[in-house]
Amino acid sequence: MSGGWRARLRRRLRPPRGLKITSVGRVYLVLTVGIGVAALNTGNNLLYLLLGFLLSVIVMSGVLSERALRGVKVRRILPDGAYALEPFALRYEVSVAAGRAVALKITEREPPLEGHAWVPVVGAKTPVVARADLVAPRRGPLRLRTLEIATTYPLGFFEKSMPVDQDDLLLVYPRRGFVCAVPPTDPRAQAGDAGNPRHRQGTGDLLGLRELEPGEDARRVHWKKSAAAGKLLTVEREREDRRQYTLRVDATLEGPALEQACEETAALLRELLGDGSEVGLVAGRHQLRPAPGTAQERRVLAALAWLGFETDQEDTRAAG
Repeated sequence: MSGGWRARLRRRLRPPRGLKITSVGRVYLVLTVGIGVAALNTGNNLLYLLLGFLLSVIVMSGVLSERALRGVKVRRILPDGAYALEPFALRYEVSVAAGRAVALKITEREPPLEGHAWVPVVGAKTPVVARADLVAPRRGPLRLRTLEIATTYPLGFFEKSMPVDQDDLLLVYPRRGFVCAVPPTDPRAQAGDAGNPRHRQGTGDLLGLRELEPGEDARRVHWKKSAAAGKLLTVEREREDRRQYTLRVDATLEGPALEQACEETAALLRELLGDGSEVGLVAGRHQLRPAPGTAQERRVLAALAWLGFETDQEDTRAAG
């Protein structure tokens, strides 16, 4: 609660605009100051005129940059998930109510993420989607609270920025790595003929034809071959059973040991699902039954991402 109170206080005390001087702007300011000193020492009217022109350019730059930022709205388009320490695509939908915004740079300010999105021009009532290749520093849920819109328009002397408060949740999966060995199959998952990887009555490759026996499903009858042979022939196909695995992670681990366990489990998950196996997970309160496919991979990766951050997960559910 105290951390949230401090964050709200910082937002209230935060200035509405930020201003940075670029390298070109520093040269311009040094030149302006030099001409001002020369004008004071010599009393040359031409130097005073030039100084006034240089100062008016600074004022004009501030007015135009403020106009470029005013009325800009940004909405995050989050990916399904990201991997720690690996670039991922985060998209922003940028719109402006009136006029147009020029030379916008969008970055994540709280928490800071490496990378930014660049938007050359946004017209009135014509949203633009910009992509940023960002890098998350760690595994787990990342609460994206504040992003920053900045512009160096019109002359590149100054970078004016505007913070935008927008609360989103990004789930960061464990860092991708390599797995050394495949675990043994889960013996509890095997039932009946599941230990035999190749047997009949499946939907795989064609094994042959045989005479239909009493009580069998007539939908497997091959009618053309049956008509030629003068008896009912059924199609016999191969069945391939999926092997089932249950991956386990010790939920009592902490720090680097927990991160390494999650990374190894995620790598093993991808390898087993890629072979067509069914994979489940047991990690503390996170328990998933073995299942195949991409959807199961996302479920297991999400559980690994939340491992060790269960308090944040409960707070998120309570807020929702």
